[in-house]
Amino acid sequence: MSERRFRVLAVCSHPVQYMAPLLRRMAREPELDLSVAYCSLKGAKPSYDSEFQEVVQWDVPLLDGYAWQEIPNWGSEGYLGLFNPGLSKLIRRGSFDAVLSYLSYRSASFWIAYSACYRSGAAFVFGTDANNLAPRDASFPKLIAKKIFWPWLFSLADQVIVPSSSGRELMRSLNIPDDRITLTPYSVDNDWWIRQSQQVDRYAIRTSWGATPETCVVLFCAKLQPWKRPQDLLQAFSQANLSNGLLVFAGEGSERAELEKQARSLGLTERVRFLGFVNQSELPAVYTGADLMVLPSEYEPFAVVVNEASLCGCPVIASDRVGAAKDLIQPVDPRLIFPCGDIGALASLLAGLCRDPNRLAEQGRAARERMTNWSPQDNIKNTIEAVRRGVDHKHRSFSPPRAHDSEKHEA
Repeated sequence: MSERRFRVLAVCSHPVQYMAPLLRRMAREPELDLSVAYCSLKGAKPSYDSEFQEVVQWDVPLLDGYAWQEIPNWGSEGYLGLFNPGLSKLIRRGSFDAVLSYLSYRSASFWIAYSACYRSGAAFVFGTDANNLAPRDASFPKLIAKKIFWPWLFSLADQVIVPSSSGRELMRSLNIPDDRITLTPYSVDNDWWIRQSQQVDRYAIRTSWGATPETCVVLFCAKLQPWKRPQDLLQAFSQANLSNGLLVFAGEGSERAELEKQARSLGLTERVRFLGFVNQSELPAVYTGADLMVLPSEYEPFAVVVNEASLCGCPVIASDRVGAAKDLIQPVDPRLIFPCGDIGALASLLAGLCRDPNRLAEQGRAARERMTNWSPQDNIKNTIEAVRRGVDHKHRSFSPPRAHDSEKHEA
């Protein structure tokens, strides 16, 4: 292992409740001299979330424990939604060994950062949480465009970072060499979630929902958006005909009114609860109060709600489109993964599990145990390795500008 200390800039679109604990840990690593550049402070400051359809400000610390700065954003929407020209100066003058870009390539600031790294000689490390090429809107032209564009796009990285084994397979399918791919497990603050879950009064939470100790509480925890397919769960819950079942929706979004309407038409109003938007500090209680969580999404690059629920001892059923399914659910029980859109298969799973509380409890213990090998420590260790590989690759390939070229540029 090299004892070199790398000067690294992490470029993020905005503060994220999942990422902040990782950044704090990374800032304490002796092998890293970490700085963070934010392209906006959305989330740390109140801002309207179009998918939640309300103003959101996360209620956990997002900016503590690491060095950060906000780069002024000149953008408005679309490709120019993030347009932070100041990134170029920061990177070119910062003497960074590597830049970790957590920006989408669909933003102007991604390309500003890439160009600055190209000119300065800093390694450019980036990736995607995607596990396949399918776009969210299932557009065939977009799929073809990705097949053509993505192999070139990811060839630009000095190291590609992916959060899941499915993401690694995707990069291999694009002919990115194995030595240019690093799996950095998509993780949350495991210790915090376990600690918070242990402090929850499970009986009190369930009582507030109208659940008894014998009730099987089925949870949906995500934005109520079409691609999350919450209506599939409502239909499956109805088909399962659980006399002891209660369905809880934690989240807000455009599908809520239709879900409430369908619940009434199915005669389920008394057995369905809508909690609305639930902030971060309140989520451990929601997961701990539930017996089972279901994520029926048709588009879900990873889904850290699987991490969160598992750490709270709540087993998860997920569709085969959920990126976390292969890494976090399959090792617990592959039977907990069902074909996306197969409402009958989901209903059968619900019926079998909710009528077997002993199996549910065992699944919950197994889910938490799985998370011991999918932790922030694993993420940070592999991120440092990605930086090291990226810097080595950059040094092998970088040719500094010739003196007369620099003179022309300055002139």
